[in-house]
Amino acid sequence: MNQPAILTQPTTSGTSQQNLALFRVYVGYRSLLSVVLLIMLVSPNTRQLVGTENTALYTTIALAYLATSIPLVGSLSTRLSESQRLMLLVFLIDIVAITLLSDASGGVISGLPVLLVIIVAASAVLLTNRTQATLVAALSVLAILLDTVWLIFKGTLDSNALFPAGILGLLIFGVSLMVQPIAHRLGRAEELARNRASDLYTLQRLNEQIVQHMQTGILLVSADGVVRVMNKAASNLLAPERPVTVEQGRQLADYCQELAYQFEHWKDSGIHRARPFTVMQGAPPVIANFRELQPNANRESLVFVEDYTPVTRYAQSLKLNSLGRLTASIAHEIRNPLGAISHAAQLLQESRELSADDQRMADIIQHHCERVNDIVESVMQISRREPPRPEYLQLSPWLTDFVRDYLKALNRPAEVTINCEYQELLIEFDPENLRRVFSNLLDNALRHSKLACGIECAQIDIRLDFSTHQCMVDVIDKGTGVPAAEVGKLFEPFFTTQTEGSGMGLYLCKELCEINNADISYRDSGDGGACFRITLNQRG
Repeated sequence: MNQPAILTQPTTSGTSQQNLALFRVYVGYRSLLSVVLLIMLVSPNTRQLVGTENTALYTTIALAYLATSIPLVGSLSTRLSESQRLMLLVFLIDIVAITLLSDASGGVISGLPVLLVIIVAASAVLLTNRTQATLVAALSVLAILLDTVWLIFKGTLDSNALFPAGILGLLIFGVSLMVQPIAHRLGRAEELARNRASDLYTLQRLNEQIVQHMQTGILLVSADGVVRVMNKAASNLLAPERPVTVEQGRQLADYCQELAYQFEHWKDSGIHRARPFTVMQGAPPVIANFRELQPNANRESLVFVEDYTPVTRYAQSLKLNSLGRLTASIAHEIRNPLGAISHAAQLLQESRELSADDQRMADIIQHHCERVNDIVESVMQISRREPPRPEYLQLSPWLTDFVRDYLKALNRPAEVTINCEYQELLIEFDPENLRRVFSNLLDNALRHSKLACGIECAQIDIRLDFSTHQCMVDVIDKGTGVPAAEVGKLFEPFFTTQTEGSGMGLYLCKELCEINNADISYRDSGDGGACFRITLNQRG
């Protein structure tokens, strides 16, 4: 699976760690050098080049030089200030050791003093204090000159040896003066790079936190439709039952065929007309938009997935507010002539000279006047809808009391079964609104069950979704269900499948659920009946 570039957190002590790493390389070099110097002494081909003046001194210094490298490795974990002092001490020891080895081998003519150039260059790089680095160079030059003068005084060298010693001293000073500014600039460049890396890491972490906590789902999709990265919101919308890390690296079509189709159509045509769609049955509608990560690169693309429910709710709210004002005014105007018609029908029914056919016509008038009045009352009630007064309710005991009172008021044989394993479950809902919702749903369930099997019965199932922390209450009947063509119209006002229905019951249930931050939806029960699911926020 392809992974995006992820920055690692830079260390705060970068300069110290870098210097210590270079110092370890230098310690390895001086250890190897001491071994080579000893090998040159015992090898028949090179023994005449070293230790010619004082073999015992050469051997002692070479062994001591090797011995000093052993404890250095363990002492390199100290603080930077202590390491700087240790480095200076090591460079001074190296100057003394190389000078003595050179003295035992004949001085400048042995070539060993050239090794001081490496010591001076290393000090210019590793010592952050430029004065100390210059001091190392000065002591190196002074050691060469003093050793040369001493060998001339002993008669080992003639006065001509001062010239190469001076040239070597100039070379050492030149190397030190050239390396120091270069090392200083490289150090500043490293520090700048380290600061920029720290800023980039902080910015990346900030971007990750922003993206992960956005309400909009974001997916990074490759050209072949593979999801490389997705945030938490996208996982909740497309695959709420699986963690985000598991979902990365899958094909876009594995989440939703419609989303993959819209993505491919956009890639092919460059045109996208956003259309809401659902990922699975019962899931909220979502809408997708696409953007190229790099224009004209034809590589990764960004897919933005948003929950379309707030948009539909807002549009529905605007429509219903306008419709509510209109229907309220119409309902108010209808009530006056409706009252007159109902009153006239009552007077006709009281007449003794009314024939049986006319009596039946008056009953029909009175019945339909009551039906129209119910519709007017429902419309007026919706138009003057008051804010809810939510309370914390223990759902199982509350439902038990409600069903008992409902069946008592029904005053005819009926059966309502409650299945709930969570006796301490708390929800937040307006009790009066909840009574009206369940009354309407149970009225519908009992009516349709009786039409299908001749018995008024209903079932209420309660379960929890721990991934979303929501409670689902299903009201199930034994009817024949709702045809697929009519499912989308169930919660529209004035839609009904019964000749005696007003078409306002389910619409009123949806309105009451929405103002209590709940949702109601329809689904098949699995046994051929209808199931209306109320989704509530779990409070305990």
